[in-house]
Amino acid sequence: MSSRRTTTIAGSLLTASFSAVMILSFTAVADDQGPGSSKGGKAVDPAPAGVKPTTELPAKISVDNSSHKTSITATVKNEGTKESGAIRLSVVGFEGLRVKGVQGCSAMADKDLPKGSNSGFVCDVGNLAAGKSKSYAVDATFDLSRTGKICLPVQDSAGKKTFWQQGPVPFGATNPSPNAPTTPLLLDTTNKPVSPGGDELPRTGVGSDLLPLGAAGAALVSMGAAGLWWSQRRPRRQPS
Repeated sequence: MSSRRTTTIAGSLLTASFSAVMILSFTAVADDQGPGSSKGGKAVDPAPAGVKPTTELPAKISVDNSSHKTSITATVKNEGTKESGAIRLSVVGFEGLRVKGVQGCSAMADKDLPKGSNSGFVCDVGNLAAGKSKSYAVDATFDLSRTGKICLPVQDSAGKKTFWQQGPVPFGATNPSPNAPTTPLLLDTTNKPVSPGGDELPRTGVGSDLLPLGAAGAALVSMGAAGLWWSQRRPRRQPS
């Protein structure tokens, strides 16, 4: 076999190997959020008869370690037997998770943000037929040096009754990889923050800088106080 023929074959094999690596690498970083989950959700105020609103978040998201950007799909469903009537969905971020935009939804004014949150959007879902769902693309950032939570309340169109609330529920990774291109986070998992100072992790308990609200902050992230938390944000009635 001539040296020229040997060189040609070796080059072809190298090209094929490189192509295979590129395909495998692209597949590995594809954003597969997996099935939706209603973890951390509960009914609050009674919904109209035959109406059963619920929400779902992806079981897994990925955070870009350079830009800190991530994408989340928020889904609202009517698992009842009758139309929901006019309802709205809010998408609210806490701590290290900041909601930057929700497709087709409006940003909350700072004065309307729930206590302890850093960002929020309101989506006018409208009338949701029985057995139907509606999904929203959420753009967010996640500071991996902190824990992060998200909350999805489903309310009547006036925001006076909360029929369902998922969260504030955490996304997190128990073993983050700061040197990898992305960090996968799992729903309902407490994040083990990546510390820029080495192995020492930031405090995340009550009384730390991340939860300046003290006991009120602890009550906020407790599922038992979910209904009370959102009810505090309901608009006051104006005197007639």
